[in-house]
Amino acid sequence: MNSASCFGNASVLVAAPPSLHRQGLLATLHDQWPSLTFSVTADASMLEPLLRQQPYALLVLDSTLAGPSLVALFQRLRSVRSCQPILVIASQRLSPALKQYLLQPDTNALLPYNATPTTVVTTVMALLSGAAGGTLTHPAARRSFSPPTPFSQREVEVLRLIVSDLCNQEIADHLCLSVRTVESHRRALLQKAGAKTLVGLVVQAVREGWVGVA
Repeated sequence: MNSASCFGNASVLVAAPPSLHRQGLLATLHDQWPSLTFSVTADASMLEPLLRQQPYALLVLDSTLAGPSLVALFQRLRSVRSCQPILVIASQRLSPALKQYLLQPDTNALLPYNATPTTVVTTVMALLSGAAGGTLTHPAARRSFSPPTPFSQREVEVLRLIVSDLCNQEIADHLCLSVRTVESHRRALLQKAGAKTLVGLVVQAVREGWVGVA
């Protein structure tokens, strides 16, 4: 069944925990489709009531929102609207069996957490047009190059972890740096990007594709 026959409203529901990654995702989608209405929830229990109220042109679901209950949540959502287009953002390693289950024909797609803005836009466009066909976007399908940035290699590494919503201490532990050094890199990132806040930095990084390559 073509997804166009299952929804008539130009609204996208984004279900994801509040994070810098969610901010960047919303900015990317809004830039590409300014005429769409975007609803946001961080409560997985609200998805069923929201879908009962109305169909959405697309549901973007961050897998961490459901945790280990992802399959159960997916089954409940399908029982409410069997043809609801769903894009799952996989921020954790998913088993092959789970991937196969999530990629049901015609209405679903699965992307890794660090997919580039270009890949996100292409996948969303396919879902909105009913042409996704349950295709999994593999890392090899993403851009294999990093666009030019004003940052050093270390600064890009820090930026990627900032976009992943890690705090200073977690970034320091991950990169074997001191917290003071991480703070210095953050100041440099803000200055070079011309951003006033971390949210602004993340939005710009996602738009420019600076952090899209895993």
